[in-house]
Amino acid sequence: MTSDRAAIEETVERLVDEVGGWPHVTVGDHRFGGTEFRVGPREIGHVHAWGMLDIAYLRKLRDALVEEGETGPHHLLTESGWTTTYIESPEEYDHARWLLRLSYLYHVNVLKRTPAGAEEFADVDVSAELSELAPSDAVRAAFERR
Repeated sequence: MTSDRAAIEETVERLVDEVGGWPHVTVGDHRFGGTEFRVGPREIGHVHAWGMLDIAYLRKLRDALVEEGETGPHHLLTESGWTTTYIESPEEYDHARWLLRLSYLYHVNVLKRTPAGAEEFADVDVSAELSELAPSDAVRAAFERR
């Protein structure tokens, strides 16, 4: 059992290292424990060493992701745009990364609509990166607020 826990902790550390390397992302301690990821003033999510990953989305986008089984509602804030998913093995790394990248792109896209954000985040091609993630039509529509 210890090796499973160690593998999850290593997977979480790998995720923290990768997400922390994304353009404009800052990493820090989360107020309820774990490690949080921010882009500008916005928290995109946080992860705990044991594998619980909470991610922030627009409510409509969260609903589309939950409906498709990509993630679950937040473990406490069930009516919010927050989600909770659990990294239970190293094989779930890519999916956790996908969920965080989608939140990152969503929040960068919102920030790009401000005069300061348009300049600051000009190096992030949200449209191209969203296409690379290949979300379903329903998730893409929610992302684009259609």
